[in-house]
Amino acid sequence: MKSKLSLLFISLLIFLGGCSASYKQLSKIENKEPKNFQEHLLSEYKKRASFEAEEMHDWNSAKLYSEKALKSVETDEIYPEEISYWKIPEKNINEIKIAYDSLMTIYKDAKTIDPFNLARAISSLDCWSEQQEENWQTWDINSCKNDFLNAMHNIYEKISTKENKQETSNNKDNNLENKTKNEITIVTKNENKELMQIIYFDFDKFNLSKVSKDKIKKFLNNYGSVINEYLVVGHTDTKGTNKYNLSLSIKRAEVVKEILINYGINQSSIKILGKGEESLAVDTPDDTKQPANRRVEIKKTN
Repeated sequence: MKSKLSLLFISLLIFLGGCSASYKQLSKIENKEPKNFQEHLLSEYKKRASFEAEEMHDWNSAKLYSEKALKSVETDEIYPEEISYWKIPEKNINEIKIAYDSLMTIYKDAKTIDPFNLARAISSLDCWSEQQEENWQTWDINSCKNDFLNAMHNIYEKISTKENKQETSNNKDNNLENKTKNEITIVTKNENKELMQIIYFDFDKFNLSKVSKDKIKKFLNNYGSVINEYLVVGHTDTKGTNKYNLSLSIKRAEVVKEILINYGINQSSIKILGKGEESLAVDTPDDTKQPANRRVEIKKTN
């Protein structure tokens, strides 16, 4: 019995030694203002490793984050852990799978146009998955999840804005005018000076996250006093049939309308429209998943 306990104790010491070794190595790297994707990854994972080691004394998680931080010094090919790495409860796994697929869809573009938020999204998804696996600290689950959603929303905005700038440039080069494309821009005001807020949705979903509700609330706080009438326009990506996507886009517009009403906007001041696959923010072929296209636009109509 004593020999078994001794072996267990030795194994534990070896495990803890391995965990602390990578964290100690990471701790020696000087903190500096990140300027590229790899440095952002290093910074984000180092923060998470420090929290797990110093605050939570969770050396298993600290080891994972430390190793990913150290790996980011050597390569920029860093991805969130695959879903199969985690033991996530069945009732929670689908949401995280959708999140993983969405991130991997925009990974290549985001690496170029928004490396900070991509690094934040990758580390936050690992954190969300890790906390969901443990499944008891709901505040930490929600914190990591909201960090991920905020980062992804910011990336979608950059991707959509880039697409619209390219479209506008092409139109100028060809002496063409395309007002519809110019109107679909993910900023507070588009090129036509039209007030707008964009809300994004998961694939095949029309429910709103807390992050999305907060964005609507902030938009109303900033601009509600100058808006008398609202146009809420639902959109989808091109995955699925035209008929199904039109219905889904209307459902998305309806749920945003309900939130506006809950925040005190008069129902008679809100008009909704479903556009389905029309007016894509990011041009894609048919039957293509693109998270930046799964959105609702809230516009001032007067």
